Amino acid sequence: MKKPKNALKNPFRRGFIAILGNEKYQGFTIPLFAIILSLLAASLLLLSLGKNPLIAFRSLLQGSGLLPKASYAAKKNILTDFMSMLNILTPMIFAALAVAVALKAGLFNIGISGQMLVPGFIASITVGYSKLPAAAALPLVLIIGIMGGAAVGSLIGWLKHRFNINEVVSSIMLNYIFSYIISYFINTNYIDAVSRQSRYISANTRLTLANIELFGLKMDIPLGFILAVPAAFLVKFLMDKTRVGYELKVVGLNKKAAQYAGINVGKNIVMAMAISGALAGLAGVTYYLGNFNSIQPRVLSSLGFDSIAVCLLGNSHPIGILFSSLLITVISKGSNYMSSTINVPQEISQLITGLILLFSACGAYIKHRVSLAKDEIRDEKLRLKQENEEGDRV
Repeated sequence: MKKPKNALKNPFRRGFIAILGNEKYQGFTIPLFAIILSLLAASLLLLSLGKNPLIAFRSLLQGSGLLPKASYAAKKNILTDFMSMLNILTPMIFAALAVAVALKAGLFNIGISGQMLVPGFIASITVGYSKLPAAAALPLVLIIGIMGGAAVGSLIGWLKHRFNINEVVSSIMLNYIFSYIISYFINTNYIDAVSRQSRYISANTRLTLANIELFGLKMDIPLGFILAVPAAFLVKFLMDKTRVGYELKVVGLNKKAAQYAGINVGKNIVMAMAISGALAGLAGVTYYLGNFNSIQPRVLSSLGFDSIAVCLLGNSHPIGILFSSLLITVISKGSNYMSSTINVPQEISQLITGLILLFSACGAYIKHRVSLAKDEIRDEKLRLKQENEEGDRV
């Protein structure tokens, strides 16, 4: 008879369990472990191209404004690069939070791009082309972002509740419906003859202060970032400390049990999608009236789809999303500089991002393997204890 394998004598497995086995911290340790594995895989890729991974990763940080470059253009330095990175980071945080809220309620909101586009367009034509002063225009832009995104999200939630139309199908279809309708209005009424995009909005209505001279530097200051970080903590408070958040999570875990407990499942589905849509709307106005100041017809922002992977990388936790959004934005922003400094195609940075997201998607599998290893070690301890007790009796 084959002797059972002693799991306790495997130092790698014991170390693996010691680091990842604590369920209290798995929301942090498993995504971090996945990121480390992805960076190791990216390092092997760079080595196969004859490039030094440390230099490549350093250039990513330099390009994103987290490390200083060797030289800068006039009126530019590390601060201007960092502020530019924050400008890209802001809509990513809002969009990933939108995905997280829907996931907590058991819904998959894949229509973030459409929920960004609608309020972005409405805010552009109603406020962006007006002559309102900034003090009146900027709050209006934010209100339109929240209301417009919430309206689209509520529609998807209502279709799910009223007709049991899968939210993935309805949100994807609405993405393209909104895209084509808005493209028609842009091409017929708001097109810029040179750029072939919508006309540029006025500076007073833009959520990014562009080319502001400060400390002898010219930089972009993203006003929306002031709201993005508090929004993450607000979502965490909503989910953990309020009745609304509790009901949304119960509905997400088991709709039948929630209904049996007296929770209005339909109302909470609509509410979850409304909150998700409102956050997506904020992503839209900080993207189209912040990072950019026009809309390209018939183009859905890839940020809306990237935010799904960013949310999963952050374990759908609001605070984790802040860090995962930063990581992906750093890679995205620093890719151009890495490409020019170490002479690799820019697609390599996209491949590195893909590896990070691929390994992060394996988080559930890693957690499963950790659970199995813990069970094996527990069974081994029990077997050894039984053998010792039998030996004592003999």
